Amino acid sequence: MKKIRDIATIGFALFAMFFGAGNLLLPPFIGVQVGSHIWITIWAFGLTGILLPFLGILSVTHSGETFSDLGDRINKNLAKVLGTVIMICIGPLIALPRTAATTYEVAVLPSFPESNPMWTSLAFFAVTWLFAIVPSKVVDLVGNLLTPFLLVILTLLITAGMLYPPTSPSTHILTTTQSFTLGFTEGYQTLDVLASVIFAGIIISATKAKGYHSIREKNGVVIASGALAACCLFFIYGGLIYLGATAGIEDPSIKRSELLIHISHAILGPYGTLAIALSIALACLTTAIALTAAVGTFFSNLTKGRLKYTWLVTFSCLLSGVLSVTGVDNIIQFAYPPLAFVYPIVITLVLYVVFFGRWVKAKSPYVAALLASTVIATCNVLNILGVLGPRQLALLNHIPLFSHELGWAIPSFVAFCLVWSIQYLRTKSVTPHEND
Repeated sequence: MKKIRDIATIGFALFAMFFGAGNLLLPPFIGVQVGSHIWITIWAFGLTGILLPFLGILSVTHSGETFSDLGDRINKNLAKVLGTVIMICIGPLIALPRTAATTYEVAVLPSFPESNPMWTSLAFFAVTWLFAIVPSKVVDLVGNLLTPFLLVILTLLITAGMLYPPTSPSTHILTTTQSFTLGFTEGYQTLDVLASVIFAGIIISATKAKGYHSIREKNGVVIASGALAACCLFFIYGGLIYLGATAGIEDPSIKRSELLIHISHAILGPYGTLAIALSIALACLTTAIALTAAVGTFFSNLTKGRLKYTWLVTFSCLLSGVLSVTGVDNIIQFAYPPLAFVYPIVITLVLYVVFFGRWVKAKSPYVAALLASTVIATCNVLNILGVLGPRQLALLNHIPLFSHELGWAIPSFVAFCLVWSIQYLRTKSVTPHEND
């Protein structure tokens, strides 16, 4: 019974850590654009928003207990460089400001149209700082107190919306392929794959604190907790995409926060605004607490304690508070190019460690795969920024799946297999001489 209770606490905490501002705003907006292509979009969004984050946690458990252990599987400096980039993205540059901005636009602005986002941001990060300043209490606080209330509200909204949808799904706005691509790439904006390799350390530490020290026990609890969080996320994501598709909104340029308010009001009437305000506040607050704690822990460990945890938490809250006043849509628009660069690299690292880590021990094949993903991701970002000319773009479109922003997948696999094959053949050719 204790183990089941611990799995539930850690699983709900992990769900709440993943389920933040982007996770609540993105699915309905996707639903508006895909029309009746609901299921293909749910599965595509689930790949980058659920499956890959789960594999991110597994990649850390296969390698050790922290992201540093995962990075050390390939290169000692990789964990420092890539970890720093990840923490900046999921911390004060993108994710943390977005939590406060979303809270203001959805939870505060509808009821107080004359309010100033600066005051909301100040109050939001004051609460975040108070909870994050004691990192050992983060998992229990989030898992036992905040998450169950959040799940109840969202389940009520989604269930009512599915039983009594305001309209039928709109006509096809995008093709099936376009809907899949949209769902897959919009999953980048959740930042959950980036967060998963960092959150894994927090979850593993919480598991050990509850008395599970052996590798088998520890991994079993972590995997079961991750599976529970994944099931919750699938239900919430699928439901929100469906609500967006049946919202009766034909204008794809509608602001994400306005769409969410419209849906909640259409389904729950005058109580909808209050329900969604509570959902937003809880979703954003739980994620902000976890992210702030992760940022402080990572950079404190990286600098071997020269930068104090309390200083880093305070700085993250202050910087995030300043950036949050720019607004949700501006933050999302700004975030896409850096995420389009770093996401393929992290996905490559996670997938290859999970699927090949037990058999391929050499580091060079992983390095080759990461280099290939980095090159293609750089080209994709240049395309997003409009830097490439027609000739360069036509050349890059010869790479399979490049037009769907998945051009890194096949080159990274080819590079991995090629380098592994060369290394294997060299090993076979050297072995007979060693036996002479």
